[in-house]
Amino acid sequence: MKFQQRFRFNKSLSLHLFVKILIDPVLMISTLFTLVIYFEGKLTSPYIVLSVILFALSFPGAWVTTKKIRQDAINTANQWVLIVGLLLFFGYATGYLYQFSHRVISMWVLVTPLVLIISHFFVNWYFSSVHYLSKVKKTAVIVGFNELGKQLEEKLNENTELAIEFKGYFDVFSVLDNAELSSSHSLLGSIEQLPAYVKKYSIEVIYIALPPSLHDEIIMLLDDLKDTTSSIYFVPNFFIADLIQARIDEIGGMPIVAVCETPFSGFNGLIKRVSDLLIASFVVCLILPVLFLLACGVKLSSPGPIIFKQRRYGLDGEEIVVYKFRSMTVTEDSGIVKQATKDDKRVTKFGQFIRKTSLDELPQFINVLQGRMSIVGPRPHAVSHNEMYRKLIKGYMVRHKVKPGITGWAQVNGFRGETASVASMKSRIDYDIEYLKTWSLALDVKIVLLTVTLIFKDSQAY
Repeated sequence: MKFQQRFRFNKSLSLHLFVKILIDPVLMISTLFTLVIYFEGKLTSPYIVLSVILFALSFPGAWVTTKKIRQDAINTANQWVLIVGLLLFFGYATGYLYQFSHRVISMWVLVTPLVLIISHFFVNWYFSSVHYLSKVKKTAVIVGFNELGKQLEEKLNENTELAIEFKGYFDVFSVLDNAELSSSHSLLGSIEQLPAYVKKYSIEVIYIALPPSLHDEIIMLLDDLKDTTSSIYFVPNFFIADLIQARIDEIGGMPIVAVCETPFSGFNGLIKRVSDLLIASFVVCLILPVLFLLACGVKLSSPGPIIFKQRRYGLDGEEIVVYKFRSMTVTEDSGIVKQATKDDKRVTKFGQFIRKTSLDELPQFINVLQGRMSIVGPRPHAVSHNEMYRKLIKGYMVRHKVKPGITGWAQVNGFRGETASVASMKSRIDYDIEYLKTWSLALDVKIVLLTVTLIFKDSQAY
């Protein structure tokens, strides 16, 4: 099928989604400005700079909609703690924190989450109210009485804010057996009957969920629907795939669908790299004396090199060299690498300390500056382990769509240290894949803060 016309991608936002995206940053900044004017009488430049930083931290994404007030309060509080923690950390480290009024900042930190939770409640109430839904509700049918169509119906019924009134299904009768046809009260007719039904009942939205094998039928249906004003959407049959950063793109006007892609393409990649460089540079300058002391400790504790270099898989599965302070009496990097186990005799006494506190990982900030690693990402495994587990765990190599990290989502969820079984490794990989699917700058900040709290109390480290 040739695309004679430029494919137009729908970049418009529903009113509900638009409000969800903007409400948090707008309320955070508005609350701040209100308190500043109330207590200080005027808005000064430090608060304007703070508002810009705050908008950048809180804007990328909408809050997770939930009708449970308690759960929304927990989600909001978690997000607020992450943002405030990040602002306080960098404000204290740079000395910029002392430019602000202690009274204003204290009140702002306490009042803002209450404002957000109350606003979320009223926004959810309004967009689910009969008054709002009666004004925007649209009628819809699904073409395709199949598993994909049924999944779509469930999604339409679950998301009431979409304001879609589902009328029923149309399908190609030849693909249905008589029992299924007679038992379905929501099957309205064949696709040949659809245009007349649409005109008679003024159907506003049509979702086509037919398999690609019915290409000719779909073309004929689209031609018949040209005499209507309905909005028509294709529902790709991707429910069988484990989508990672799925999106629609185009090449020379031809639409393509990304099924498995890195979350760090385009602007996201720039954000990730800049944040890595800033944090790594700051940390390296801060810990230079610590690095010197640790190097002396390694050298004096046992014979051998100070830095342990090991080949790992990096971005797109390419081999990289990762640095660590040596914590063992051996420096294995051959075809078979034995993982460290509890009470491992190869681990030196000083090595036990730096492994327990993750201090052995500090040289990897140099890897971050080199561009081989990231602050947050799936932990890199030895090459021999990669080659073994890629044969045992389906989707194992997908974790290499991003740079490996010093810390990761799996590690802060308890999967650090030895992976004694394939099931344990699979659980770790599941968290890595979840990170790829749900990445955001806020998630990175959360992982970093959780890592700091786990350093001195992680029982999985040895």
